[in-house]
Amino acid sequence: MSKVFKKTSGNGHIALYLGKRDFVDNVDSVEVVDGVIKVDPSGLDGRKVYVYLACAFRYGSDDLDVIGLSFRRDIWIQRVQVYPPTGANATKSPMQESLMKKVGEQGCPFSFQLPTNLPCSVALQPGPNDSGKACGVDFEVKGYIANAADNADEVIEKKDTCRLMIRKIQFAPANNKPGPKAEISKQFMMTDKPVHLEASLEKEIYYHGDPITVKVKINNETSKVVKKIKITVEQLTSVVLYSSDTYTKPVCSEEFAETINANSTFEKSFQITPLLANNKEKRGLSVDGRLKDEDTHLASTTLSQGDKEMQGIIVSYKVKVNLMVSGGGLLGGLTGSDVTVELPLTLMSPKPAGLTSDLSPWKDEMTSKGIHRSDREHRTQRNSTPLTRSTICHWVTTML
Repeated sequence: MSKVFKKTSGNGHIALYLGKRDFVDNVDSVEVVDGVIKVDPSGLDGRKVYVYLACAFRYGSDDLDVIGLSFRRDIWIQRVQVYPPTGANATKSPMQESLMKKVGEQGCPFSFQLPTNLPCSVALQPGPNDSGKACGVDFEVKGYIANAADNADEVIEKKDTCRLMIRKIQFAPANNKPGPKAEISKQFMMTDKPVHLEASLEKEIYYHGDPITVKVKINNETSKVVKKIKITVEQLTSVVLYSSDTYTKPVCSEEFAETINANSTFEKSFQITPLLANNKEKRGLSVDGRLKDEDTHLASTTLSQGDKEMQGIIVSYKVKVNLMVSGGGLLGGLTGSDVTVELPLTLMSPKPAGLTSDLSPWKDEMTSKGIHRSDREHRTQRNSTPLTRSTICHWVTTML
């Protein structure tokens, strides 16, 4: 283990240790979130030590919290007692064994199994003048000293807590399939024959930063002329909580001055590359969750099993191929029109070489002991802003 992530409470009585902060979602299973918390019993005053893992949806920045409202909703939360030990999770993972050697006898291991229907870490890109934490979905591991795991009447002081942000991420599957294909035939006013457009992608999955090859075939059987071809990559962000609302933003658009005369055919491949670097000023764009000030890229396509409802932010992409057709004859531009076809696009990061899943036998023991059960929704000490459809729509409209 080359690096250890540590966070100590203000009073120094507990310290949180993690061997990594990125946990991989393999669609059908998620890596176990495991770590160790160091406890100094002399400073507890009879209280207990707990750790929770929460997946939260933040729909307001930190600077709004000064008015006593929390613009945050926990999608999923689970708590475990680590001290005094309950003996619920006796088996240690290799990661925990390594951390225990560093921490010593005061270390208390903990583990969480995330469900497969949680979203990945996604942030909405703030505007140039925005400050504070970005809106989006984040994951937090927090250790705290308290008399009870979740007591709404108990005030937990900040000095009795320590927390680390983690990320839930997905990588592109190893097997890349042939890309999608779509076609359309469109007739125009005062013509008896159509323009036939066919578009396809070379492969199903593209990596961030790689050029996307779009193959275009055109059969123009009309008397009109195709003046240019426009290819656009659009990002679709679905905010799914009590309702589902989808917002679309173009992340790359290029026009190609290709002329296809009347009664002629055309076939050519074009390349476009959607990059976050070209969209830095675009407020509300979905980007992969980041830790501190790390560089990131456009949010990856969200993969899911399809049979489970997922809340939070779900990201997808599509490629639009648009033919700009000029009018001909006596009516000229009055009969001009466009021909458009759309293709689904999967945009992701490749799995790093040598990265293996941490899913191990202790996962089965956790399940058998019921540790995977989700806790009831987290109750904060502050008033929470009602999260209604109108609140979400107002927030997203402001961001986008």
